[in-house]
Amino acid sequence: MNTTQTTKGFTIIEVVLVLAIAGLIFLMVFVALPALQRGQRDSARKNDVGTVASAITNYQSNNKGSSPDAVEIGEYINNSDDATLDSGIEIIVQRNSYDADRTISASLDTSNGSDANTLYQDEIKVFYGFKCGTDSTDIIRGSAKQAAVLVALEAGPAAGTVYCQTT
Repeated sequence: MNTTQTTKGFTIIEVVLVLAIAGLIFLMVFVALPALQRGQRDSARKNDVGTVASAITNYQSNNKGSSPDAVEIGEYINNSDDATLDSGIEIIVQRNSYDADRTISASLDTSNGSDANTLYQDEIKVFYGFKCGTDSTDIIRGSAKQAAVLVALEAGPAAGTVYCQTT
């Protein structure tokens, strides 16, 4: 009597191999997800800068070239007397003399410090009389009607990259 049992199924090696491959796929997704979220937040910040720059240009054309303050920019964008955008980013207007070029450093801190040369992550700064330089952190003297609109980004070549747009 020769009886052989032939049961069909997976060996333990095959099961472990499939679980290891699935684990690697999940690991790659969880590693890539934060980078994608940073990129999306940075895109939203860049869109906010464009919105602020557009609001400044529209305000100047409707008000004989005068430059708006932060609350007036907020009124143009949100129809409210608040200098905070719907995304939670605060608009800060820096009115400066034309003394020299400035270098702006970005900070990923969200504490909203009072240093005019530090750009915090949850704020957009508007510098009237300046325009964006060749380096994104430099703003150079421009005409009285120009404004450099800056925001700190999370991703980019280095943490704390500055994005600048001139009106």
